[in-house]
Amino acid sequence: MARIDFYSLEPDSRGDRFILACRLVERIRAQDLRVLILCPDREEARHLDRLLWTFRQESFLPHGLVGNVDTELTPILISPDDASEHGCPVLLNLSRALPAGLERFERLCDLVDNDPTVRQAGRERFRAYRERGYEPDHHKIRL
Repeated sequence: MARIDFYSLEPDSRGDRFILACRLVERIRAQDLRVLILCPDREEARHLDRLLWTFRQESFLPHGLVGNVDTELTPILISPDDASEHGCPVLLNLSRALPAGLERFERLCDLVDNDPTVRQAGRERFRAYRERGYEPDHHKIRL
């Protein structure tokens, strides 16, 4: 059973879930783990791709969009679907939907910011995880 970490931004946070994603990816990579970022919205995926290049000037987060990079060599993958884990033990969910096949991953990081539709979808996912027998660890974050 996958460990689920549910991250929600505090109402007074200045950032969004994409900045939070960059921070989490940096921590995950510091543990030398591969991560699959589920981001089905094409514009949001491009936005995240750009952010990962410019997030922190002193860091390097080797990443790419699935379909545009060698998935065997790239440790941070941005994917429009969760059909395959690409050898990644960590799934970072930026989708508004419950990821399919989350049991294939050791850890799921689910991110929610203060956008009302994203927040409501996050509440529904949190309930759905519990209904499926998971006990998500909830982390309130201030950026």
